[in-house]
Amino acid sequence: MTTTSTPPATVPAAGPPAGPPGRPFLNRFRIPAAFLLGAVLLVGVAPLVLSDFRLGLLAKYLCYGIVAVGVSLAWGRGGLLVLGQGVFFGLGGYAMAMHLKLADAAATGQPLPDFMQLYGTEGGLPWWWQPFADPAFALAMTVLLPMAVAALLGVLVFRRRVKGAYFAILSQALAAALAIWLVGQQATTGGTNGLTDFQGFFGYDLNDPVNQRMVYIIIAIALLLLMALARQLFVSRYGELLIAVRDSEERVRFLGYNPANVKLVAYVVAAGMAGLAGALFVPAVGIISPALIGIVPSIGFVIGAAVGGRASLVGAVLGAIAVAWAQSTLSDAWPAGWTYLQGLLFVVAVGFLPGGLASLRTVLRGRRTSDRISDPAPDRASDKTTTGVTA
Repeated sequence: MTTTSTPPATVPAAGPPAGPPGRPFLNRFRIPAAFLLGAVLLVGVAPLVLSDFRLGLLAKYLCYGIVAVGVSLAWGRGGLLVLGQGVFFGLGGYAMAMHLKLADAAATGQPLPDFMQLYGTEGGLPWWWQPFADPAFALAMTVLLPMAVAALLGVLVFRRRVKGAYFAILSQALAAALAIWLVGQQATTGGTNGLTDFQGFFGYDLNDPVNQRMVYIIIAIALLLLMALARQLFVSRYGELLIAVRDSEERVRFLGYNPANVKLVAYVVAAGMAGLAGALFVPAVGIISPALIGIVPSIGFVIGAAVGGRASLVGAVLGAIAVAWAQSTLSDAWPAGWTYLQGLLFVVAVGFLPGGLASLRTVLRGRRTSDRISDPAPDRASDKTTTGVTA
């Protein structure tokens, strides 16, 4: 007795689904449309619907968002765990604060800022304060000084191929050293109290709510422009090279590029963004102190980008804003435990969702796809057989 069966029907391989005919055209305008929507919400809608107090808080959060743009470039694209961004934030903030204090003293006819008169500074105004009386010099130093410090540190570190945890530890040590130095210079930097009680901002009264809204709009525009700049870096040849250095530094070196220079550019640009954020933070919040630039704030900058998604520019900014909002809200209700919660957020983001919330949709989609592959539908064609019996 012989049994014969027909072979199962051949099922053609499924190719990638064809997208809508106009999809490439729509993708071309997706980024500009999102940028325009963000500009409308930040510059047009927020000042109309938020109170002066809420708008001031949003201005503070947007400054953290500016820092997150640089973190996304250096860490998300370059793999540099920058745990010392508080240093550059503080340098930019103190540069702006020094000019504002000198301008306030000049407006009242005083030779020294008010806190120096209180502490009885001897010998008049320190020499390193004097250039900051010039507004152009002060504005330039808010960005150039952090970039110069980052360039010096980067040359010393990257040329010696220091990376990974060692680079992060050096960044943290620099943040701690700056905070300790500022605390010890009470007569010239305000010490633990820092610099506060600013009255004017380049001729405008900061006590006027209209001028405070102007400061908010400046911060919002700066954030949008820096996001556009970072986006161009992401899609440029340099952005691709930065990713290559992150993924395979030795291979990039073999191809004739110097990875140290590639990482140095990202580190310096991120430092300049952090310095500008600190400079804008001063008129928006009205204070800059060592407590805002030490180790814990530096980790907070990275946590915000990690939670939102360090590889995603929008995700990093939204994550920084969300974490800053949570800190302002939860630290009042739970002041003793907020630091632990902040650390837990960082551990969860890095350990269980490395791409941050921006990658959540991709992760869920990948899990659905893997489940579908592991449990395929039964092949009904293979069940259809014909049997013949031959004597």
